[in-house]
Amino acid sequence: MSDRSNQPTESGQRRPWLNRTVIGIGLASFFSDLSHETATAVLPLFLASMGSSAAALGMIEGISDALSSFAKWPGGWFADRTGIRKPIGVLGYSLTTLATGSFAWARSWTHVLAGRVIAWSGRGIRTPVRDTLMSEAVEPAHYGRAFGVERTLDTLGAIAGPLLALWFLRWFPVRQIFLWTLIPGLLAVATFGLLVQAKRAAPNHGLTFHGSWKGLPLPFKRYLVGVGLFGLGDFAHTLLILRAVQMLTPGRGVVAAGMIGVGLYALHNAAYATACFVSGQLGDRWGKRRILALGYLLSAGMCVGFLLPLAALWHLAALFLVGGAFVGVEETLEKAVARTYYQPSCVEADLASWPPSTA
Repeated sequence: MSDRSNQPTESGQRRPWLNRTVIGIGLASFFSDLSHETATAVLPLFLASMGSSAAALGMIEGISDALSSFAKWPGGWFADRTGIRKPIGVLGYSLTTLATGSFAWARSWTHVLAGRVIAWSGRGIRTPVRDTLMSEAVEPAHYGRAFGVERTLDTLGAIAGPLLALWFLRWFPVRQIFLWTLIPGLLAVATFGLLVQAKRAAPNHGLTFHGSWKGLPLPFKRYLVGVGLFGLGDFAHTLLILRAVQMLTPGRGVVAAGMIGVGLYALHNAAYATACFVSGQLGDRWGKRRILALGYLLSAGMCVGFLLPLAALWHLAALFLVGGAFVGVEETLEKAVARTYYQPSCVEADLASWPPSTA
């Protein structure tokens, strides 16, 4: 992978990190999340209206999330083999948008499952090329800031989506809401296609699918093992809502507990958005791996906190804030750290960045 885009310009000046590509990717993430989170917010109601069970929703989420993760590998491999990047990103955003909008014509939960699988596979194939284009658009020292901006805008879309869904429910049937999600989804496709700048990379036609793993640097493989071990204990944070409702129901009733649970999740996402940008700044200054390790520690503290039989609202609010902060750190810095393993000088600089300079 060429890193010429991270070098100084011919005039000797380094490019600003908040450039057209960073803005384009950030806006695409915002509009895409606004689109599919609006659909996700009303999906349980939609499935219930068709007589589907909670188990059906669990299968839809579990299968689609798994395929989204697995699609990242072939998506990245195909981009490296062919040298095609930006068109894959456009395809990924388009699949997510159109498949989510197709829920409007679903007549059973299996139709929703099919649409969700296609939508989340689109998310999977676009992620590696999107992150590569982001890392090529900025200096290595600014990876944390750039990915922090992208994650912040992504999360702002995740916050705005459910709020938009609540407003839509006052005026439109659920099926029509899925059609409305096409507007921000197509805006995501347009901003990515028009704003993101990318040069076609040299193809590597000899790169086999298995060889794409064998060719990874050994330190990066060790990093993947560490991230994978943490991922084994990770879980969807929508389950935090269920835990909060269980803890609050005896004292407040199920209706009030449910409303509080949704409010706490909004608080969680607000902390998530804030932590994305802040952790990127701190990672660039104090060392990305150190801040990422701190994020993993926050996750452990949150899990211990939920084991305590304390149903006080302040306690749950604090745990949701910690949970949101952890996810923001994780999603921002896991990507930024991964990129540094392809530039040994960046790893050395990252390790040598503590204690932080006061200059």
